[in-house]
Amino acid sequence: MSDSNTVCVDCAPDHTHGASASAAAPAPAAAPAPASNATAEAAADIPQPTLTTPHVLIEYCDRCRWAPRASWTSTELLLTFPPPVIKTITLQPLNTPETGGRFRVWVDLGDNAGFKLAWDRKSEGGFPELKVLKQRIRNLVQPDMSLGHSDGHKAQPAPEAQA
Repeated sequence: MSDSNTVCVDCAPDHTHGASASAAAPAPAAAPAPASNATAEAAADIPQPTLTTPHVLIEYCDRCRWAPRASWTSTELLLTFPPPVIKTITLQPLNTPETGGRFRVWVDLGDNAGFKLAWDRKSEGGFPELKVLKQRIRNLVQPDMSLGHSDGHKAQPAPEAQA
């Protein structure tokens, strides 16, 4: 920052961690005493989690240690489909014997049809190639969207014959 006096209090680093007490940041000025309903007002300002659509859910077997793959997949999807194309992605670790080996990607479009399965590792015979998964999700959430190089080379229309 250009001016060391303009530090966002929400983003200010905690200078007390690993430092001596004398190096701690100065305490902020005392705030006025809160009103009796201040707690209720503050709680009303806290954003509540909502399931916004389009929403992607990635289920993965935690016992198989597939959290990094699920995380990587979600990162790639958010980079390709930034909000508002996909508004939220949820990673859901599963660790029961019934869900062993599971890696599924679901898409909820909010059309009251529920989640649509975009990929299932068991029925597809393996993990998704990101190019294919992105194409499937694009076809569900925004069919007219170009994926650039992930779409591959499309057949060019034949030039009209000149008379």
